[in-house]
Amino acid sequence: MCDHAIVRPLAVASLTRSCEWAFPGRREQVREARALLAAFLADCSAADDAVLLVSELAANACAHTASGHPGGTFTVRAEICPGGGIHAEIEDQGSGWDGDIAVAESPHGLYLLRELSDDCGTRPGEDGWITWFTMLSPQQATPS
Repeated sequence: MCDHAIVRPLAVASLTRSCEWAFPGRREQVREARALLAAFLADCSAADDAVLLVSELAANACAHTASGHPGGTFTVRAEICPGGGIHAEIEDQGSGWDGDIAVAESPHGLYLLRELSDDCGTRPGEDGWITWFTMLSPQQATPS
């Protein structure tokens, strides 16, 4: 497995920018995921919180799932939505976890996910779980 991320742009809608990165499931790769995401989200108001959440979820994938086993990987996907909102997700390669983020308590990363995002959840991936979140831009979050 290579030491660097595999970068594959996703199909891009006219007003939406999307990216996908696959990383070797090693802890030092969390730093790489953070750096790429920070550059991608540079113009977004919620970039710092989104980078923090992706960092937490990527670290969880490396520490608690098969992504952290030799040859394992984790995938980060991000989308800047019309209006400046962010949707991001991390796909791991599976564990015994049931995907229930509602039981997470402070100070764990999944607790931060619930507290900092406007919406979040999990869904089954190809081999493991996809944990996702959405952050609205200040304009989107303000009621009209």
